[in-house]
Amino acid sequence: MKPAPFDWHAPESVAEALALKARHGEDARFLAGGQSLVPAMNFRIAQPAVLVDLNRVAGLDAIAVGADGSLTIGAMARNAAIERHAGAVKSHPILAEALHEVAHPQVRNRGTLGGNLSHADPASEMPAVMLALAARFLIRSARGERQVAAAEFFLGPLTTALELDEMLAEIRLPPLPPRSGTAWLEIARRRGEYAMMGVAAVVTRDAAGICTAVRLACCSAGPTPMAAPKAAASLVGTKLTDADLAQAAALLKQEIAPTGSVQASPAYQRHLAGVIAARALATAWERAA
Repeated sequence: MKPAPFDWHAPESVAEALALKARHGEDARFLAGGQSLVPAMNFRIAQPAVLVDLNRVAGLDAIAVGADGSLTIGAMARNAAIERHAGAVKSHPILAEALHEVAHPQVRNRGTLGGNLSHADPASEMPAVMLALAARFLIRSARGERQVAAAEFFLGPLTTALELDEMLAEIRLPPLPPRSGTAWLEIARRRGEYAMMGVAAVVTRDAAGICTAVRLACCSAGPTPMAAPKAAASLVGTKLTDADLAQAAALLKQEIAPTGSVQASPAYQRHLAGVIAARALATAWERAA
């Protein structure tokens, strides 16, 4: 199939892009890398009357590491560029680890982080990673700008906190504390397919080898990326022994809400979550040493 007729605009500034979106409202969609929107248009699942193409807008694809180790990523940064960015790999290595599992190289070369997050597919890797990294999103409109935490951005399947006239402009990641380790693990039927289950783990330990903080988040685990705060809290104050990891895995399986798919039943997804959560936590713990 081919898309329904639409008007195409290619603004060269953020202000111009936002003005177009404000003018056309729900009839307009922003076009970033097109890896989700264009297939939906071809099948006429999405039929925007107006496309506001962001590819000529300067400055939206910047990637910058702060002196404190924080990371700022423009919404139009290509996934492949983030995966290869030396500063991002050093400051937040889980990004490259998870992005390497996103679809295929051709998709990562065109797809953008902002487009991925705005699409809000609960089976996608990056929303879960953003949740585990406590990301904040800079959102802009012709009315002004605001920041939203990742935990408040994803509202449901393919649904976010973005208003009709808003765009995700920037992703802001706080620095990882000293002696922190991260890991991403997922299981899919074959390379490039959506994960049946994926887990992001961020672990921090003190000089004595005691866990001081944990963040856990899963994809394909519910209507949004799912955090597991009870499982994470159970590990604080421990040395992440096998028994500690088994207890955390059991708690995580109770916190998520997988709905199942043609590839895996909810029960199997819960089983996968427990197994790979324990593995991801153990890997992150080793990397935190």
